[in-house]
Amino acid sequence: MYQLIHMTRREAKPSAKSKIRYPNLSTILMVEKVLKKNADRPLTLAQLKKELPSQIMHQTLKITLEYLWESGKIIFGPKGFQWIYMPPHKLKKLLDDSIEV
Repeated sequence: MYQLIHMTRREAKPSAKSKIRYPNLSTILMVEKVLKKNADRPLTLAQLKKELPSQIMHQTLKITLEYLWESGKIIFGPKGFQWIYMPPHKLKKLLDDSIEV
């Protein structure tokens, strides 16, 4: 944090080489599919990269994971990333089958 606050103006400006690469929809869906398939166990970043059918740039993958985390579809812990999203119709069925206490 200290380094970010005390940067000079020249250092704070993004260079042409540091262009942010945002994921497209097919990339997000591909990452979602792999995480859903492995919903029973957390995946580290290295394991996730290995499971993906095609390579993704590290920065793009991090942005994708951040998006999935912010939208409440995954959690991140010390063991890695894990899929937690449950569609509304499954939640409704789960609540209908439960007993109110």
